[in-house]
Amino acid sequence: MINLELPKKLKFSANQAHQVAAEIFRPISRKYDLGEHEYPVELDTMAAMVEGLGDSGTQDIGGAAGGRSTEEEDKKHATELLGNSNGGNMAALLNALETSWGDVGLMLSIPYQGLGNAAIAAVATDEQLSRFGKVWAAMAITEPSFGSDSAAVTTTAVRDGDEWVLNGEKIFVTAGQRATHIVVWASVDKSLGRAAIKSFVVPSDAPGLSVARLEHKLGIKASDTAVLLLQDCRIPADNILGSPEVNVEKGFAGVMQTFDNTRPLVAGMAVGVGRAALEELRKILEDAGVEIDYDAPAYNQHAAAAEYIRLEADWEAAYLLCLRATWMADNKKPNSLEASMSKAKAGRMGTDVTLKAVELAGATGYSERTLLEKWARDSKILDIFEGTQQIQQLIVARRILGKSSAQLK
Repeated sequence: MINLELPKKLKFSANQAHQVAAEIFRPISRKYDLGEHEYPVELDTMAAMVEGLGDSGTQDIGGAAGGRSTEEEDKKHATELLGNSNGGNMAALLNALETSWGDVGLMLSIPYQGLGNAAIAAVATDEQLSRFGKVWAAMAITEPSFGSDSAAVTTTAVRDGDEWVLNGEKIFVTAGQRATHIVVWASVDKSLGRAAIKSFVVPSDAPGLSVARLEHKLGIKASDTAVLLLQDCRIPADNILGSPEVNVEKGFAGVMQTFDNTRPLVAGMAVGVGRAALEELRKILEDAGVEIDYDAPAYNQHAAAAEYIRLEADWEAAYLLCLRATWMADNKKPNSLEASMSKAKAGRMGTDVTLKAVELAGATGYSERTLLEKWARDSKILDIFEGTQQIQQLIVARRILGKSSAQLK
């Protein structure tokens, strides 16, 4: 049974992340929104802190190990009361939520906290986790020929002795220029279809890997979004995540397991941005003399107050779905359905809450006097990347109806 009261061991790191968001991210948020592609030098301090905490064993907020437990920890969790544990996934979620409350673009730029780190945590072997546990990894899936259909990967990986040779183009790679490593999805045998798609850890200085350009975007401007070219890019043979064998029966499940870790994290980002907008809106409404009364029916109070309560309830639902999907991951329960539910709900909630906040705040919301308009721009990507709203709903429908991807498109 899920316990929604957060354990004390996670409250400390979540509070620490909130302090980072409040003291570091918020003050520089507008600066890097206006200075797109300018490197946030303030994050160098973050990098040293994250690495130092990791070395001391007190850091439980990121890196590849942030969403992964060791065999010894698994045994320990199995003996805990009621089998209820909160581990790396829950810690990563809470920290994503808190830092996104400060600035989601800067959150996506924190060293060692890339989406590729969650991918490594999902499918890496224990040996690979020891090698890649402290890298900063971006995720490279999308290509010019496809967006949401991850099975349509055309990038290839060919074995050549003790190396893999990768060729292809990847677009919309978050932190693609700044990360030290890139998790690249590629096919090892196109004739075998989606079952042959594997993920590879590619060092940013690997021969044949280059950054073609950086994208100009609507939001999350503090984060670099790159187009990457792989031209006879060579990496060591053991940089393929998980097993190199192609299991046609298992199909695409291996690499898709990555999303079971990352989608609740992205949902958590939307929850963080949504909470920031709600808190700012509440101050504006109260300063304008609008009273928010939780005991009065909607028809008997100010329209803005009634709308605020609706938004807050929607936020709470998204938050609880995030907690459930993440708790299931920590407790080794299949969470593909719940991960997609949390991502769909939180993504939609984030755009609704932030845009309504801009609307209800009037001229103040549309101006740059507050960060409301920025949060509205930032939140849209959280409803798109790691699987769009429509894709999440399609996955939920397949899981509930028991249909395969071929049966329900």
